[in-house]
Amino acid sequence: MTEHYGAGSIKVLKGLEAVRKRPGMYIGSTSKTGLHHLVWEILDNSIDEAMAGEANTISVVITKEGEVIVEDNGRGIPVGIQEDSGKSALELVFTQLHAGGKFDSDSYKISGGLHGVGASVVNALSLYVDVLVMREGNVYHQIFSEGGTKQSPLEILETTDKRGTIVRFKPDPEIFQETVTFDYETIRNKVKQLSYLNKGIKIHLTDQRIDKAVEYHFPNGILDYVKEKNETKTKINPSVYYIDGKHDDIEVEVALQYNAEYQENLITFVNNINTHEGGSHEDGLRQALTRVINRYSEKVAKGTKSPSKYSWDDIKEGMVCIVSIRHTDPQYEGQTKTKLANPDAKKAVDAVVGDSFEEFLLKSPEDAKSILDKNANAQKARIAAQRAREETRRKSALDTFSLPGKLADCESKDSTIAELYLVEGDSAGGSAKTGRNRKFQAILPLRGKVLNVERVAEARAFANNEIKSIVTAIGTGIKEDLDLSKLRYGKIVIMTDADVDGAHIRTLLLTFFYRYMKDLVKNGNIFIAQPPLYKIESGKKVAYAYSDAELEELKTNEFNSSRYTIQRYKGLGEMDPMQLWETTMDPETRTMLRIDLEDAAVANEVFSDLMGEDPELRKNYIQENAEFVENIDF
Repeated sequence: MTEHYGAGSIKVLKGLEAVRKRPGMYIGSTSKTGLHHLVWEILDNSIDEAMAGEANTISVVITKEGEVIVEDNGRGIPVGIQEDSGKSALELVFTQLHAGGKFDSDSYKISGGLHGVGASVVNALSLYVDVLVMREGNVYHQIFSEGGTKQSPLEILETTDKRGTIVRFKPDPEIFQETVTFDYETIRNKVKQLSYLNKGIKIHLTDQRIDKAVEYHFPNGILDYVKEKNETKTKINPSVYYIDGKHDDIEVEVALQYNAEYQENLITFVNNINTHEGGSHEDGLRQALTRVINRYSEKVAKGTKSPSKYSWDDIKEGMVCIVSIRHTDPQYEGQTKTKLANPDAKKAVDAVVGDSFEEFLLKSPEDAKSILDKNANAQKARIAAQRAREETRRKSALDTFSLPGKLADCESKDSTIAELYLVEGDSAGGSAKTGRNRKFQAILPLRGKVLNVERVAEARAFANNEIKSIVTAIGTGIKEDLDLSKLRYGKIVIMTDADVDGAHIRTLLLTFFYRYMKDLVKNGNIFIAQPPLYKIESGKKVAYAYSDAELEELKTNEFNSSRYTIQRYKGLGEMDPMQLWETTMDPETRTMLRIDLEDAAVANEVFSDLMGEDPELRKNYIQENAEFVENIDF
């Protein structure tokens, strides 16, 4: 049990200022990502109560009115008067930036939120925030409105024997002009992940718009997480390695199991925050596993043959591993909280995993042998892939014209303005070559489906003609050899048909970039073109619609008094070069989606489900998502 958590625990650092003017400083953007960040901020506060041992049930509801309601059975936000300000603690939490219990180490020893800015930022960017607090035998109520500039008095509604906090908010469309519609799958994935990371906690999610409800409860935490990820895969070690330990006040939880595939799936967290770029805790894991596996290999090989010296690349192949640490003062590189910097985290993970993983190998000799065999095969494949790469480099160095023959390059050599379009098929490639701006736009047509790199060894992937063409055109190399200074095009644009096959090719390419050229995704160089779905015309009047909703709006507002025809574009090749330029490639009028690391990771997981070996996964995915499908191309 933590020390007393009351009004005196609330420390005020700075008033709420300019959040509405510069929301990107606090939530990253005002796009779909920023919109959902509001949910994460309120949800994080409830999770922090669970991490403090004060809550075990959380509920998230998406209402038909476009609100989100987050409820927990924690201690309830303090409502007493804070001495320094003369205001209630509840009011300070929702109206003062950097005001919250997370600055008081006795109230929250570990926190995953933005250290007190969360609730106030959500308030600033919402039409209203409605708060109910069950605490000290009473139900307290207060409403904040108009971006937090107005508020009702704090009032007591009734008595209660319950405790907890309920926060209801609705985003402000003036701030979130791109969308104020919450995505069920995005929230569901986050809720499920948090349930894995906080073993034993129950999280309910309800979407009243589509009448769907789920509950997540994982008594074994991340061990269940690893089991789910390997559920349909061939396991190398049937027993999952799991450790939940502590070193110098840093809590370390790790679960690991190998499968027969070629890619690793290593996911790291600090205080429930997904550290996409890894950091010191991942370094500690790498150091411990490399040391222990090589030492074990020496023991096994003693007196028979020279043991192989395995590198981290050999060890991580086929690994599914979750690393979750809890740190009282996490420090990150940069502002994005995606790479942990604390040196003590490396030491802690190394110490906890080093001792326990060695014990796991000694107690499970069959699992240990299977893991070493997997490492040995990975080492052979890595050496073969290195030879294939070196051979390709040698040929390229001897060949003056090493760029792919089908590449229609641009005139500019300035990567800050140069763009490479990866285009599905020769027909669309021809239209794109004719319609493009040759000064800065290059076109690389792709024939057929790109190789599924998820299921093949690197040597085979590197020998594939389409993949070789992409790698050669981009110029950076792949994986650990990738050098961003050699990037030939600042924008690499995936441009495929707006149908099922186009979506498939897009996902294959995203999987390739995520697995082989991840730094390009991290650097924001990968984009998806957005060609129109429809052309609507009446006489000389022509307009394009990029969604069904946009088409209906055009029919109602622009073409309502005239006879018109509608063309549904199923392929880029159906557009002439000028149409393709005007709708999809002209920087003045086009819309493109930039892919970030999180998008690519989700795409890769969905791809694994849909294109994997287990038909049951495909069936489940289709059943769960069929109601969201609006157009099916036959």
